[in-house]
Amino acid sequence: MSVYTPPQEPLLYIHVDAHLIVIDKPAGLLSVPGRGEDKADCAVSRVEADYPGALTVHRLDMATSGLLILARSKEIQAALSRMFELGQIEKEYHAHVWGQPDPPGGLIDLPLITDWPNRPRQKVDHEIGKPSRTRYETVETGASGTRLRLKPLTGRSHQLRVHLAEIGHPILGDELYAHPEAHAAAPRLLLHASALGFDHPYSGDRFDITLPCSF
Repeated sequence: MSVYTPPQEPLLYIHVDAHLIVIDKPAGLLSVPGRGEDKADCAVSRVEADYPGALTVHRLDMATSGLLILARSKEIQAALSRMFELGQIEKEYHAHVWGQPDPPGGLIDLPLITDWPNRPRQKVDHEIGKPSRTRYETVETGASGTRLRLKPLTGRSHQLRVHLAEIGHPILGDELYAHPEAHAAAPRLLLHASALGFDHPYSGDRFDITLPCSF
């Protein structure tokens, strides 16, 4: 297990109001504390230092960068969590993957379950796996692979990473699911949470937030 060395640059706040906060979580930073004092530094603890009482709503993998929502009260936390469960928060990701998917767009529908002997890995299981669906669309192709726009229709752990690896196009830099060449092709996991769309749980105003990726 590699030593946890989170990036030290200040958090970028994308939106802050009296009810919720949206940040740009950098790759390499845990969303919530891990096990042990050495993993206490995380997105929620950093936000809480600036905005006491900030609460977790959802998570991004440590290696994934991009938009992360936090709540400023238990009522808003519950409302946002329910919106995620009901699919009322639209999510979009960008990823750079190995090869060129054929067809260049479509739906990946593969049920997932925790691979218990190999946690935190997940795996496809057609018998007892939970329904998991991802839409993908090619944005750009090049010599180093393909940039995809991804829309998860369900929210399973590692869903995008497993789905893309299963169709033969793992995300570059993925230490868990990519084959050695794809893992070595990038210094980090090239997966970024690039857009969120939802109705504000307090005001009802429509929020469409985008955050371009740097890779």
